[in-house]
Amino acid sequence: MTASAAAPTAASAVVAAPALRVRDLSVTFTGPRGAVTAAEGITFDLARGEVLGLVGESGSGKSTVGLAAMGLHDPARTRITGSLEVGGTQVVGALDAELRALRGSRVAMVFQDALAALSPFHSVGAQLAEAYRVHHRGAPRAEARDRAVDMLERVGITAARARDYPHQFSGGMRQRVMIAMALINSPDVLIADEPTTALDARVQRQVLDLLDELRREHGTAVVLVTHDVGVVAHATDRVLVMRDSMQLELASTERVLTAPEHPYTRALIGAAPTLNTVPGTRLATVDEPEPKPRTAARAVVADARPLAEVTDLYVEFGGGRTWSGRRREPTRAVRGISLSVREGETLGLVGESGSGKSTTARVLAGLQRPTSGEVRFEGRDISGAAGDAALRRELSRHAQLVFQDPYASLNPRRTVEQIVTTPLRVHTRADAAERRERAVELLEQVGLSADHLERYPHEFSGGQRQRVGIARALALRPRLIIADEPVSALDVSVQAQVLNLLMDLRDELGLSLLFVSHDLAVVRHFCDRVAVMRHGEIVETGDRDEVFDRPSAAYTRELLAATV
Repeated sequence: MTASAAAPTAASAVVAAPALRVRDLSVTFTGPRGAVTAAEGITFDLARGEVLGLVGESGSGKSTVGLAAMGLHDPARTRITGSLEVGGTQVVGALDAELRALRGSRVAMVFQDALAALSPFHSVGAQLAEAYRVHHRGAPRAEARDRAVDMLERVGITAARARDYPHQFSGGMRQRVMIAMALINSPDVLIADEPTTALDARVQRQVLDLLDELRREHGTAVVLVTHDVGVVAHATDRVLVMRDSMQLELASTERVLTAPEHPYTRALIGAAPTLNTVPGTRLATVDEPEPKPRTAARAVVADARPLAEVTDLYVEFGGGRTWSGRRREPTRAVRGISLSVREGETLGLVGESGSGKSTTARVLAGLQRPTSGEVRFEGRDISGAAGDAALRRELSRHAQLVFQDPYASLNPRRTVEQIVTTPLRVHTRADAAERRERAVELLEQVGLSADHLERYPHEFSGGQRQRVGIARALALRPRLIIADEPVSALDVSVQAQVLNLLMDLRDELGLSLLFVSHDLAVVRHFCDRVAVMRHGEIVETGDRDEVFDRPSAAYTRELLAATV
């Protein structure tokens, strides 16, 4: 969807009242440290059938504007001024009863954290049906169930999964459930807060096509909060750029992407890698809009020996029998795959949610016991590491993980110094002074400073948290870093910072990396070889340029064609 593909109702939008009208909106939070302004002077109109992209870094105020449209800010701790109307109904200062009737019916929201937004105690089908019946009182239960199943199928989830619970879905599938719940009542305005962040290219395209279909059928207006420039280019009519709670630029998508006025906007666009970006080059960031070229090219030995490898690997979950004695078939997460990470190379492991990427990574890290097959590190059998504490401890000196979520992977009760030095305390005999000295060295290596040692994770941005996680992973000078979606939760400029950092560390330290990602542009930019997974199997593997320029598997071609 682009500006040229406007909805049929766009011509009448001039005389019709906008679906969403915002005038001089300011949101201020009060807390123990005083007042903090999260959004200031935001003004725009959103016509029926129009898609507005709301872009900016974490903390810029994007989600604050979306939550204000839903009337979800706590009035006891939030001061909202200005005007915000949904279909002519004023949200600012509205009574709770008015807001309850509005939410989910005329304005709905897709939240970024699907796991936190879904109830763990109810099946996904029951939750969707409830969302329908709340606004269709008197509707038969069978009608609500049918509507729930229909919405699940429209977002790519089979009817058979309607009785499953959120914990039984992958992250991407949970996000699709959230989208189905938001769309079930065909709202006038949809606030989509990073709705495709956790999705692979093919499912991302399905979701964006679904949003396009909804706005064409029902004239639904969409506020699309995202940091993905590709999504902005594909799915929006206009773009509003925010930074530090302020509105910097508002114009058509074509003009913002081709001739941005503000330097910050130009930096954001330059920070996003595409399939056409020269692999291995440094990416632009807000702090470094014109990055210096890399000083030395990295040589990868094509016939280097494998550092870590799996052969004919199978991993199954579940099985056994139910409480009634009926046999339950196990879920095969990984089905007979073989792959290796060579010394000094970066192997990209790509595929859709639930394809088995993270399971494979956990097996190589010694955190998941394989059902069968061989797992080796430097030629040594490590297949029993998940059940052997001594072997797992020894392996962790040489192979470390960088997790996807920089918010959940750090202990909120520990300082940065305690977090970074934990591996040293467990694996070495270094005293407190030596551990602190190493922590300072690590922080400086990842672009932080000694001043950050006494701080806690909540005092950092998402990108800074991920840097702390990388510093912890490097503490023991490992040979292999297993990075499981390390940049998918980060804003585009912060993502560029972390990718630049990983490239620098890889070159400086001679690291080998297993890079798990669903972002094909990032994989092409960062990796030497690529393995493509689907339904627990590897459908294609080869050198980066070979896989991206001459893919042999139909599924790989589908992924590339779906990349926005």
